[in-house]
Amino acid sequence: MMDSTKSTSTTVVCLILQDREGLVLATQRPAHKRLGLLWEFPGGKVEQGEDPESALRREIKEELGIALGDVYRQLEVLHCYDFGTIQLIPFLARCHEHPLIVLHEHADSCWLTLNKWQSLQWAPADIPVIENLLNSEPKPNSGCD
Repeated sequence: MMDSTKSTSTTVVCLILQDREGLVLATQRPAHKRLGLLWEFPGGKVEQGEDPESALRREIKEELGIALGDVYRQLEVLHCYDFGTIQLIPFLARCHEHPLIVLHEHADSCWLTLNKWQSLQWAPADIPVIENLLNSEPKPNSGCD
């Protein structure tokens, strides 16, 4: 019999929030959770019956206390961890000013330039998201709430 925990994937969304200087928001996972203290783009699981963009908006409101303006879906990443496979759907949003962030789920946050991403220890699934972003064309500029 096939082990269903390994054969299914969990759909997860994440936010790449970028300011007008090109800095992106990184968040650090709490120590007590899987992948504890690794850095990631904030986000979370897509609930059953929820579309990815709605899940992103809900997760970012819950985790950071901010509402998002326009978001742009990026290339998906499929990553196999020892605890299961995740389908990571990143969204890019741009902001003119850094929003007031309240960390409800994360240990820390910082803004950094993409070319300095290796200064942090990232969750493995987020690394291809960064690489895709570094290789992509700039998206239209829009504000975030």
